[in-house]
Amino acid sequence: MIRMYHYATVSKALDQLNEKGFTFDFNLNSDMIKKNPAKFEIVHVYRYEGNSDPGDEAVVYGIKSTTGKKGVYVSGFSADSDQETEKFLSDLSIKGR
Repeated sequence: MIRMYHYATVSKALDQLNEKGFTFDFNLNSDMIKKNPAKFEIVHVYRYEGNSDPGDEAVVYGIKSTTGKKGVYVSGFSADSDQETEKFLSDLSIKGR
């Protein structure tokens, strides 16, 4: 089953995932996932909705590779978010699905 956590802020979610060993930044290295999505799975999801500003909405993904590399990807969660990002994230399997 996928683990969903609720933290007060995106930075708190990132801190907690870092403590769980999710230290790699997939935002800076998204080509690794895009080239071979079958080797990665989403194991944690955290969705943050800002109270006053829709621009504060984000999703934090904890992603693990078949080689054991664990990292995070932070994506905006709004109507104008990056469609290419949404596409490659939807190609990843979600643990427990």
